[in-house]
Amino acid sequence: MVLRLREEPCRPQFGARLIVSSLRERNGPRKGFKKGPPGGPNRKPDKVSDEWLWGWHAVSAALGNDARSAPQRLLATSERAKELEARFGKLRALEVADNQQIANLLPGGSVHQGVALRVDHLQTWGLDAFDARPGAVLLMLDQVTDPQNVGAILRSAAAFGAVGAILQDRHAPQLSGALAKAAAGAVDQIPTARVVNLSRALEELAELGWRAVGLDGSAERNLDQALDGKPTVLVLGSEGEGIRRLVAEHCDELAKIPMPGGFESLNVSAAAAVALYEASRPR
Repeated sequence: MVLRLREEPCRPQFGARLIVSSLRERNGPRKGFKKGPPGGPNRKPDKVSDEWLWGWHAVSAALGNDARSAPQRLLATSERAKELEARFGKLRALEVADNQQIANLLPGGSVHQGVALRVDHLQTWGLDAFDARPGAVLLMLDQVTDPQNVGAILRSAAAFGAVGAILQDRHAPQLSGALAKAAAGAVDQIPTARVVNLSRALEELAELGWRAVGLDGSAERNLDQALDGKPTVLVLGSEGEGIRRLVAEHCDELAKIPMPGGFESLNVSAAAAVALYEASRPR
């Protein structure tokens, strides 16, 4: 009997992580940095929580925000540790770790870019903290729950000079994790309020001098016609559902983004970017 051997390509096992790192990152930690994570190989990893930030921009923005509490843990590859200490000086919480050690503390698939920070959530703002000056723009998100979308919206808000954002207390993601990564540091630049009831929040904002414009694809007027340079709250709803009826009734006006190409709708983060650009133009 003749045994026939068949060659097959080698494939990684399901769930395996392929880690590519630079030569410097593969080397051990440099002198002067703590080896991490501390406690030796028998230390149990921290439970994955929603208090982790990862990605270079998100972490560096958080470290540079004086409103943040002190970090609970800060892990970085040797190269990133050098960059962090060059920017922020000596960091007591800093631990040097390799890419896999960092990845083990985060949700699967997190693109951490060699750095992760565990820190308490930011304190939220009250509605009366937002200055209702001419031309000021606030964002209000009605049940926009996808962290990537909310992060991208906050990034656009920072880019176009919005004074803040208002999220629901229950139906909105925490300002950490994938959201903070998508926001690329905007979480620490855009003041955010969390409220229980958006309709009541709009009533309070009206008393403070704000005018609310809700985005609705079926509205009669275009957004540029609805904006008048007064302090404005731009209200955006979730994809598919849009702004809920009661919230829409508390808006001073509903307006649409004209789409001459005939496409029915935009992703909510894309719609927010267009609306913020339009609202940032001088009136």
